[in-house]
Amino acid sequence: MAHRAHLFSLRLGHAFRESCLTEPYGRQRFFKDLLAGITVGIIAIPLAMALAIASGVAPQYGLYTAIIAGFIIALTGGSRLSVSGPTAAFVVILYPIAQQYGLGGLLLATVMSGLILIGLALVRLGRLIEYIPASVTLGFTGGIGVVIATLQLKDFLGLTELNMPEHYLDKVSALIQAAPDFYGPSVMIALLTLAIMLLWPKLKISVPAHLPAVIVASGLTWLLNRQGLEIATISSQFSYVLADGSTGQGIPPVLPQFMWPWLQPGPSGGLLTLDWSLLQALLPAAFAIAMLGAIESLLCAVVLDGMTGKRHSANSELLGQGIGNIVAPFFGGITATAAIARSAANFKAGGQTPVSAMVHALVVLAALVLLAPMLAYVPMPAMAALLMVVAWNMSEAPKAVRLLKSAPIGDVLVFFTCFSLTILFDMVIAITAGILVAAVLFMRDIAEMTRVSDISTGPRFDSTPLPKDWSVFKINGPLFFAAADRVFSELAGLCQEQKGVILYLDAVSILDAGGQVALSGFVDHCQRHHIEVIVADMQFQPLKTLARAGVQPIPRVLSFYPTLQEAVAQVSARA
Repeated sequence: MAHRAHLFSLRLGHAFRESCLTEPYGRQRFFKDLLAGITVGIIAIPLAMALAIASGVAPQYGLYTAIIAGFIIALTGGSRLSVSGPTAAFVVILYPIAQQYGLGGLLLATVMSGLILIGLALVRLGRLIEYIPASVTLGFTGGIGVVIATLQLKDFLGLTELNMPEHYLDKVSALIQAAPDFYGPSVMIALLTLAIMLLWPKLKISVPAHLPAVIVASGLTWLLNRQGLEIATISSQFSYVLADGSTGQGIPPVLPQFMWPWLQPGPSGGLLTLDWSLLQALLPAAFAIAMLGAIESLLCAVVLDGMTGKRHSANSELLGQGIGNIVAPFFGGITATAAIARSAANFKAGGQTPVSAMVHALVVLAALVLLAPMLAYVPMPAMAALLMVVAWNMSEAPKAVRLLKSAPIGDVLVFFTCFSLTILFDMVIAITAGILVAAVLFMRDIAEMTRVSDISTGPRFDSTPLPKDWSVFKINGPLFFAAADRVFSELAGLCQEQKGVILYLDAVSILDAGGQVALSGFVDHCQRHHIEVIVADMQFQPLKTLARAGVQPIPRVLSFYPTLQEAVAQVSARA
C-alpha cells in the first residue's frame, strides 16, 4: 500500500521538508519560485480584495488572509504548490456570518473551523475526498457560482442603495424590482471589465486577464469621477480607523496587527460577548467552513498532483490549513483554503516548492504597504465583474453539462439536489443531502446486482446428479441489508416444493448483520416447512460474520461444506 501512503501520513510542514530539505534546493529552484511567487502574488491582490468584499467585509481583510494564511499554510501544509487565501467557494458561507455576527463573529468562526481541520488531520481523515462523488462536488460548486454571481448584480448595476435580503429568492426579487434604476456609468465600467477579461486571453499574452481589466477600469473610473459621475470605488465604500485614532478611506497602508478575533467589530459595529452561547451559535457555520475548506484544499492538491506527478500528504495539508485558519484571524484574516486557479497559475509560472506560495504572500504584503492609495481607486463594478468571471470558472459549467448529458439518472438527481439546495438554503444542507442521496442510490444499485439463480441443471452436476427434490441456488453479489431480504424472500418462494436446498455462496463477498438476520430467517422458514439447508463454499468475511453471530450447524436443518462438490456428493449419497 505504499502508493496510498500519502493518504495516511501526517507531518507538520511535510511539503516544505520534502521539497526544500530532503531534496536539493539551490539557487536555480529559488529563482523559479521567486518568479512564480511574484506572478501569483500580483494575481492574488485584486482577487483577495474582491472576495473579501463579496464575503461582507472590507477589502483589506482579504489581503491580510493572503498574507498570513498564505504564508503559514505553505510552510506547514502537505501540498507543494498549493496557494492558499480567500476563495469564491466560501462566499456563500461567510457572507451570512458577516451580516449576522460582524467581522468578529466571522473571525471567531474561522478559528473554530481551524480547530476542526486539525481534528480531521489528527484522526487521519485526509481520505475524505475519496468519498465525495463528482456529482456532489459539481452540484455545490455550480450552486455557489450562481449565488456569487447573483450577489454581484448589485454593484454591477450600480444599485448602491439597495439592501439585500437574507434569503436567495428574496434577493432575486429585490434585484428584479430595483433593476430599472440601474446606474449607467457603473454598468459601463462593469461591462468594460467583463469584455477585457473575456477578450484578453485571445491575445495570447501571459499577463492574467483581470490585471489589465482592473487597471483600465480603475483609470476610466478616475476620469469619470472627476467629471462628477460618482462611480462607487473601494475608497468611497470603505473607511478605516487606525490605532492612533486617525481615519481614512479605502485600505489602511499598515501591516496586519494582532487583535483577539472577538474584539473585532461585531454586528452593527458593536462588540461581541464571548460566551458559550455564541460559540454554540457559530459551531454549525464553523463546521461548514471546515468541511468546505477540507474538500477544496484536497481537491486542489489532487489537481496539482496530476499536473506535477508528485504526491501530496492529505492529512498534512489539513493540518496546515487548520493552523493557517487559527492564526490568520488574530491578524484580521478571514477564512482561507487552497485556491485551484492560483495554485494552477503557480505551477504554470514555474513554481517548484512551497517557497513560491510564501513569496506570493510577501508580494501581497508589499502591495498592501506600498500600493494601498492606488488600490483605493478600484471601482466596485469592476470588482463585481471580476467575481462574476470567478463564479463562472469555479462553477465548472462545461463539466456539469457533460455530466448531465452522459451520467446515469442517479448522478443527475444528486447534482440537482446539491445545486438547488446550495442556492436555496446552504452548503451544509446541500452536501449532506447530496451525499445521502448518492449513498442511497449507490446502495440501491449494488443491491440490484445481487441475484439468485438456479444452477441445479448446470453442467457441473452431470457426473453427480441431485435428487429431484433438491436444488442448488447460486447467489451472486453482496448480501447486505439492502439486498438480503429480497434475495431470501425470493429463495423462500423458489424452494416451497423442495426437500432441501444447497446455497452456493462463493460469489458472496460480504454478509453484514442484516444479511445474517435474513439468512437466519430463511433457515427458520425452511425448518418450519421441513426443508434442509446446506451452505457451500463461503468466503472468509461471511463465515466470520456467522461465527460472530453464533450460528451453528443444526442436524438435518442447517449444515456447511467447504466446497459445492462435497455438498452435492453428500446429498447424492443419501438418495
